[in-house]
Parts: sequence; structure tokens; C-alpha cells
Amino acid sequence: MDKKFVVTIGREFGTGGRKIAVELAQILGVELYDKGLLRQLEDRYNLTQEEIDKIKATKKSWWFEPISQDLYNDEEFIVRSLAEKESCVILGRTGFHIFRDNPYAFKVFLIADKAFRRDKVARRLNINEGSADLLINKVDDARETFTHTFSGKSRYDARNYDLVLNVAGLEPKQIAEFIAECVKERMSNH
Repeated sequence: MDKKFVVTIGREFGTGGRKIAVELAQILGVELYDKGLLRQLEDRYNLTQEEIDKIKATKKSWWFEPISQDLYNDEEFIVRSLAEKESCVILGRTGFHIFRDNPYAFKVFLIADKAFRRDKVARRLNINEGSADLLINKVDDARETFTHTFSGKSRYDARNYDLVLNVAGLEPKQIAEFIAECVKERMSNH
């Protein structure tokens, strides 16, 4: 693929989105950018990752947090700059919205049923199913709040994506290979 492309991956908590993104980036031979890109923002605003996450997860209006809009604008600038310089995979960060008008963006959202996610989270974090349910609800709610605040859209609206994929019962590598084939097909037609 000669053209610079960007693959954005949004996901429900507990779908294994990070592992899938890592596999996908390896298959495509590109960099993966996720929360790590926020380290640049930590330095600028003298914030820890936990403080940034806390600001983003706040239920109240983001406009009461004076740094929030600046933080998001800087994050969007960084993500756009990275994608202009090289093909890449962006995990989260409202990528579907940031690249909504980019013809070389392939936007993916990963879903799975609650039982699959509950089991995966409980095993990964060594917690009981009730605690896993609470955590899934909390993280998904925080991600939806963040997404809606800055995009004005629900991350669950399938029209935001080129591909919505139920990952339950599939291996991360299989999923990544499928997405990679979709990306290659899309880019060959541009």
C-alpha cells in the first residue's frame, strides 16, 4: 500500500482491543498509537496519566474543567500529525471522529456480548464476575461520555465506522488478519 492510511479502533471494554490493535499494527507493518501518545500531554500540562483519565471520565460537563478542551485539542493535533507523517493504527482517542473526512481512514469498532467480556475481564484482572461487570460498565460509560462530549456522537452508532465486528469466540490474530485484509482491499480501491 503506497498511500498513507490510518486505521482507527474503538472498542468496548473487555473485547481485547489492545491485543488486536497490536497484532494489526504488526501485520500492516505500521506503528500503533494509543495512550502512550498522551505522555506528550502529561509533560505539557504536568499531569499524570491517572489525572488525565480522571478528567476524561468525569460525568459532569467537560466545559467546567478548564484544561479538558485544550487537552483534547492537543491530543487531536498529535493524532492528526502522526497520521499525516505515516500510516498507523490509532487505538481509541475518538479516532472515528477525528478522521471522519479522511478517505484513507478505515474505522473499526469492536464489540462482544457481556458474558464474553465479563469472563475475559474477570480472568485477566483476577476478580469476580460481579466486580468485572461493574468495571465494564464504568469503563464503557466513561468512554461513551468522553466520545459524546467531544464528537457529539455515540460511539455505538454503527454509521461512524467502516466495520463493526463482534469478536466473541475469535482469536486476536484472526481478527487482526481479517481487519488487515479489509484495509488492504479498501486502500487498493483508492
